[in-house]
Amino acid sequence: MFDAIKEFINPSKNPDLSQAHNFQKDNLPTLWLLGKTGSGKSHLISALTGLTSVEVGNGFSPCTKTSTSYDFPTDKPILRFLDTRGLAEADYDPTEDIKACSKQGHALIVVAKAEESEQSAILSALKSIKKYKAIKHILVVHTAIKQVSEKDRLRLQQHNQQQFEKAWGTKITHVVVDFELDDGSIYNKSILEKKLTDILPIIGCMLDDKEHISVEEENFNALITEVLWYSGTASGTDLFPGVGLVSVPAIQAKLLHSLANQYDIEWNKRTYSEFIGTLGAGFGLQYALKLGGRQLVKFIPGYGQTVGAVAAAAMSFATTYALGRVACKYFYHKSKGESISADEMQDLYKSAFSKGKKSADAESEVKEIINAS
Repeated sequence: MFDAIKEFINPSKNPDLSQAHNFQKDNLPTLWLLGKTGSGKSHLISALTGLTSVEVGNGFSPCTKTSTSYDFPTDKPILRFLDTRGLAEADYDPTEDIKACSKQGHALIVVAKAEESEQSAILSALKSIKKYKAIKHILVVHTAIKQVSEKDRLRLQQHNQQQFEKAWGTKITHVVVDFELDDGSIYNKSILEKKLTDILPIIGCMLDDKEHISVEEENFNALITEVLWYSGTASGTDLFPGVGLVSVPAIQAKLLHSLANQYDIEWNKRTYSEFIGTLGAGFGLQYALKLGGRQLVKFIPGYGQTVGAVAAAAMSFATTYALGRVACKYFYHKSKGESISADEMQDLYKSAFSKGKKSADAESEVKEIINAS
């Protein structure tokens, strides 16, 4: 177990993490977008990623016979968007799409223009998808609400909402937005982000819509997708017995090295000791013991390969995310020649760990299915 600590100081120069990265890419949290052409799906992705609609449109690649997918960011993806293109076809069969989405993610987003009441293709798809019972989270996004008269807005939105709920068989959470306002803003953007975070918390980690209170937080926000990518990779490898003991420290070491480079800080024994020291005298020992304990639990027949593995994966995600967050703060102040209190670092680690754990727990259902299969 104590080799895990040494890995942070002297990590393998070229550890073979290709399997971990491939697993992460194959099992990204996925938002499955269901909507007619022109309903606003590309605008929705643009709102979340900060990319232009043109960049989003050019980034899609074939996924199944009737769907395409878009991974964000393209180099180190943490989130996947699945867009079904064949809804207007009479013989549309959602089997492949459902299989892809249920394996990778767990959120279905129905996107519909408020003024378009003819939604028969979407309704048919919803009825078919419902039969498979693979999707646990669904959200309706009513778009272009400002493009219709005020007196008609509520009526049109309610009409489509009732259609979707009848097809789905239950009430569905919804949000009303408009991506094409004249001033370039997005109507109800904060509510949209809140609704999406409720069903896929990693979005809440990815987005930062608040005004920054410091330059340090702005720097972290610029690196957050990289931190989340490493967190997801560490989590994926910790699903399997014995693997996490080696892979998780190696992945976290790579993350810390990468972040140190971003701040022009040399990562060596002295830097490591100073960094770990700010997290408390017993941090290294607790880290090793907890990591080893999680690996032992995974060897328990039955429980270890399901509940135990998923719990270990969630903890590795949260630990990696928290380490990345506090490392950015430490490296920022060190690059400025400034000191930082241990209390501040430890409080930040705890809050970041809680945020990462919430995001990881929301994906536990999917990971348990993947691991069991």
